[in-house]
Amino acid sequence: MKIAFIGLGNMGAPMARNLIKAGHSLRLVDLNKTVLAELEQLGGSISASAREAAQDAELVITMLPAAVHVRSVWLGEDGVLAGIGKGVPAVDCSTIDPQTVRDVAAAAAKQGVAMADAPVSGGTGGAAAGTLTFMVGATPELFATLQPVLAQMGRNIVRCGEVGTGQIAKICNNLLLGISMVGVSEAMALGEALGIDSTVLAGVINSSTGRCWSSEMYNPWPGIVETAPASRGYTGGFGAELMLKDLGLATEAARQAHQPVVLGAVAQQLYQAMSQRGEGGKDFSAIINSYRKPL
Repeated sequence: MKIAFIGLGNMGAPMARNLIKAGHSLRLVDLNKTVLAELEQLGGSISASAREAAQDAELVITMLPAAVHVRSVWLGEDGVLAGIGKGVPAVDCSTIDPQTVRDVAAAAAKQGVAMADAPVSGGTGGAAAGTLTFMVGATPELFATLQPVLAQMGRNIVRCGEVGTGQIAKICNNLLLGISMVGVSEAMALGEALGIDSTVLAGVINSSTGRCWSSEMYNPWPGIVETAPASRGYTGGFGAELMLKDLGLATEAARQAHQPVVLGAVAQQLYQAMSQRGEGGKDFSAIINSYRKPL
């Protein structure tokens, strides 16, 4: 299949790599020339713009940093909608606010293009391994078209409802993830202050009612989970700045819906403080350092 893939960052590049390995013909667009050159060597071709990549494409996929980039790449003079053909399926895998993707999808529909949103969960490791979860907002017909391709990049492909609901699922999930990581960090740091062995405490939590993904699979204490970023200096994984972005999306959506998210707002402020300390590039589990005494 001829696929236009636009946005080759930490998530987009390994996703595109998996599609090339699956035998698809990719037309690639990104500002990073190094990544473009690497994927070109694997069999992809480089396009000068989103418009050029979308011409004659059989599917368009975008994976971009923020809503402003999605609007520009889709609606701009050299954007996707300036080149895509009528009836070509399209999907945006960025994590943005639900209204932006609905606005872009409405513009696409006027050109006879069905668009879905499909933000992902699973981090860079999941993107590389092809084990991502895709939260898809699409009509049943478009979902059926996209599912086989998304399955070549992910393990769990979930239709959440109509366009925009993928974003809703993503921001609600990451709202909870940010809150739970703060909770685990508080518990682990309190245990240290009171004198219990951290490995013992983690074992108790992970076999008791405090058990959760943030503790069991991604514990913020170094050495508890060997594969977690905490055990490699909080490098890799999911950056604190990205968590801050997602918490901002959640709290803004909550404001618009007049829905209280008290713990989410507190978590957002904690990650904001982490960013202001210059630690936004670390994995989000490094929030535990907000509670620990300096070593």
